[in-house]
Amino acid sequence: MSERGALRTRLDLLAREVAKFGAVGAMGLLVNIAAFNLIRHTTDLPVVRASLLATFVAILFNYVGFRYWTYRDRDKTGRTRELTLFLLFSAAGAVIENGVLYLATYGFGWNTPVQSNVFKIVGIGIATLFRFWSYRTWVFKTLPAKEAVLDAERFLEQRQPAEAVEPGPVRN
Repeated sequence: MSERGALRTRLDLLAREVAKFGAVGAMGLLVNIAAFNLIRHTTDLPVVRASLLATFVAILFNYVGFRYWTYRDRDKTGRTRELTLFLLFSAAGAVIENGVLYLATYGFGWNTPVQSNVFKIVGIGIATLFRFWSYRTWVFKTLPAKEAVLDAERFLEQRQPAEAVEPGPVRN
């Protein structure tokens, strides 16, 4: 496979990963926004606390989607490590997401239902970029053996004709 073909293959795989991540994320966004509005309008919790609860519900939803669909082919040997890192990076994403909402609500006084939803979505968008990078880099790691085998096969395909030499007579 040429270098250009290998790059094309990697870009195709990345595009599929982004599409799957986006599909799970879009469903998670709906869960997050629905839970946020339900909590906000049925309880007396402050906006940011309602948002944090909704984010937690969406994080649980997203983990199932990411593990069993988006990253189902990734390493599954260290589930405790995976879940710990997922929760750690999700918490960092929650700080980013809800930090935007907090700043809009308490820093600028933008607290109408429409404004709260807009800034919640803006925060989710910013946090999603961080989450995509951290999940694919640290949480759902690729299996190194698969890529190593492909590299080795490519290497052997390139080297085989040049190294095929008839064996000489055996000397004692």
